[in-house]
Amino acid sequence: MSLHLKPLHKIFAAQASGIDLTQPLSDTDLKAINAAMNEHAVLVFRGQPLTAQQQLNFSKSFGPLDIGLKRVFKRPERLEDERLIDISNVDAQGQVAKRDSPKNLSNFANQLWHSDSSFMNPRAAYSMLHCVIKPSWGGNTEFTDLRHAYDTLDERTREEIKDLKAEHFALHTRILLGDNAYTDDQKKEIPPAVWPLADTHPGSGRKLLYVGVHAHQITGWPTAESRMYLQDLLEHATQRENVYVHEWQEGDLVIWDNRSTLHRGRRFDIAERRELRRTTINDSPEANLMAA
Repeated sequence: MSLHLKPLHKIFAAQASGIDLTQPLSDTDLKAINAAMNEHAVLVFRGQPLTAQQQLNFSKSFGPLDIGLKRVFKRPERLEDERLIDISNVDAQGQVAKRDSPKNLSNFANQLWHSDSSFMNPRAAYSMLHCVIKPSWGGNTEFTDLRHAYDTLDERTREEIKDLKAEHFALHTRILLGDNAYTDDQKKEIPPAVWPLADTHPGSGRKLLYVGVHAHQITGWPTAESRMYLQDLLEHATQRENVYVHEWQEGDLVIWDNRSTLHRGRRFDIAERRELRRTTINDSPEANLMAA
């Protein structure tokens, strides 16, 4: 079978079928997925009960895997392979984490609009999130399209941002949520990455508004003015009518392009188990993201 796509939103996102992700990808399938990602930016594969190794195998077809902040902050993990990012409320001992645990701090930070690893260079290209256990309510993931956000800017704003760059800082979300327990040495280990506000997607060639909560400073601007302007741009990018809401089913694999979308998790009962596994493709020269 070949890749079949069904639109999920008027602007972007599609449900994908016709490919068994538990099996090795053909070159044709890989290019078809890349082409679909260039167009839709978010693909939803239903009914894919992947093992951890199968998810790794599928993900590696697209290039080197990113481990994010694990490069800097080491803590006990329940998943053996560091290339698997544990998006759950489960601690290293396999128990539901305490309400005030570092694990849940990460969950709360994930409820802010962001793109994965925008604070690093190279940044993340694709993220692939697989649902293992879903809670009885909540826990959806929301997405918005940064290409559409740029397309709907007024001309004055497009002109204003065309040469502006923003610093994306990994700890900005943690500090926003009251977690200040980082030494100067730790902060120096993860310096901000700088990206254009008016960026261009390498696959589709479309312009996009590259914002998100990790963006904490416009280069050369006063901090207060910078943050208020970034907030205005973020509000523009995340207007409700432009948001695709994904309601998880166990066995879903959702792929999104961090270079053209933002996402955020939504509330759920953190006393109830929620387990998802993420793999992330580095946006590096070694990545296999060509559509033709």
